[in-house]
Amino acid sequence: MLPNKKFWNNKRVLITGHTGFKGGWLSTLLHYYGCKISGYALNPEGKNNFFNSVKINNLFVNDLRKDITDLNAIKKSIKKTKTEIIFHLAAQSSVIESFKNSKKTILSNVLGTANILETLKDTKSVKCIVIITTDKVYQNYKNKKYFNENSELGGDDIYSGSKACCEILINSYRKSFFRNKNCKIASVRAGNCFGGGDWTPDRIVKDSLETFFNNNPLVLRNPNATRPWQHVLEPLTGYLLLAEKLYSQKGTEFAGPWNFGPSSRQNMKVIKLAKMIKKKLNSKSKIMIKKIDKRFQNRKFKIFESKYLEINSKKAFKKLKWKPKLSIDRAITLTVDWYSSYKKKQNLFRLTNQQIDWYLKK
Repeated sequence: MLPNKKFWNNKRVLITGHTGFKGGWLSTLLHYYGCKISGYALNPEGKNNFFNSVKINNLFVNDLRKDITDLNAIKKSIKKTKTEIIFHLAAQSSVIESFKNSKKTILSNVLGTANILETLKDTKSVKCIVIITTDKVYQNYKNKKYFNENSELGGDDIYSGSKACCEILINSYRKSFFRNKNCKIASVRAGNCFGGGDWTPDRIVKDSLETFFNNNPLVLRNPNATRPWQHVLEPLTGYLLLAEKLYSQKGTEFAGPWNFGPSSRQNMKVIKLAKMIKKKLNSKSKIMIKKIDKRFQNRKFKIFESKYLEINSKKAFKKLKWKPKLSIDRAITLTVDWYSSYKKKQNLFRLTNQQIDWYLKK
């Protein structure tokens, strides 16, 4: 099942974190559906980023550049825009960055989420909110079992722990303040998303493409780690379907946590994914295995990376009629095409919309 275009047309939607990779794709998708979009985020990070590359700055009726830890600014933004639906993505989203800036990660992820929820207590216009966390909220005991929405929460690094805290906080706010309120709250946990325009450091798909395009060697420090890989459009369409249900008269039935992961066939080792990308580009690059990455040798902390991660999305399959549409090969092809167009300095706004249109009509 796909999102209902009539439902989304002219809906007033606020996206926090719209200047990020996933937020940028969501903004473009909602614009495709005819929404009146407002954005709340910091400026895009880095020289290369989705927001500036695709030139989506004109998609927003309001574009506020503020920190998610600024409670007063959030309140003013939601009041000004008379927001109906919120997608909360603003966060510090890097595991490695969370080791370097643990306090910043906690403030952005936990306090930022608390600020959004606190604002909703006194906001009448908002009918529902979808809060994006991560598949890393689960306590991973390394036993190669999949996680469903009722699995134990945990976190062996600051990023994962902060997002698990968010899940507990969301549940507490929902039960304490929103049992009888108009606003319905859900959290969503997707797999390892990739697609065009992700320049976040230490992302295997982006790193592979950069090295293979230039025929440089790719260095892997954890080649046998297994992850649930998926194109970014897969979970995003699920988020829209969920928001539609939350907005409805039966919205309470859809509040709570949801998984939006790929099929089990797309759970694969890092090295297998890297080899698929290499083959797709017909690259002559070497893939090198180095368990100790020189970038991390002199750091005063140990970077923990789980060996296996898989999430079960049967709840979304059954209750939302959502299911992944893309094979891993097709997802890689879309991503390679996007970055190839970027290198050729082609119109990325047109290409991104073409990929969205193709995906929805597939």
